[in-house]
Amino acid sequence: MRKLVLLIALGILSVPAMAANSQQEKMKQCSADAKAKGLKGEDYTKFKNECLKTKPEAAAASTEKKLTPQQEKMKKCSADAKAKGLKGADYTKFKNECLKG
Repeated sequence: MRKLVLLIALGILSVPAMAANSQQEKMKQCSADAKAKGLKGEDYTKFKNECLKTKPEAAAASTEKKLTPQQEKMKKCSADAKAKGLKGADYTKFKNECLKG
């Protein structure tokens, strides 16, 4: 029982440490970017603050959902139907046939 409580406590304590590490990495990257641009003083601070407010690239990439193969096919069929200028029932019929094939 004592080991279980210890494991739970360690697990709870490690979560903030992981979050701090990603924030530290972001701060380090923003700082390096500002230095690479040759910014100093007020410009450096302003750039770094804006950089820290933006989403990290990994998070931004994860928010962009990958489409499933079926969704890709639907997207292609819709684009094809629109390219042909189809509307209404013709559009729907074309999309249905496209998705079957």
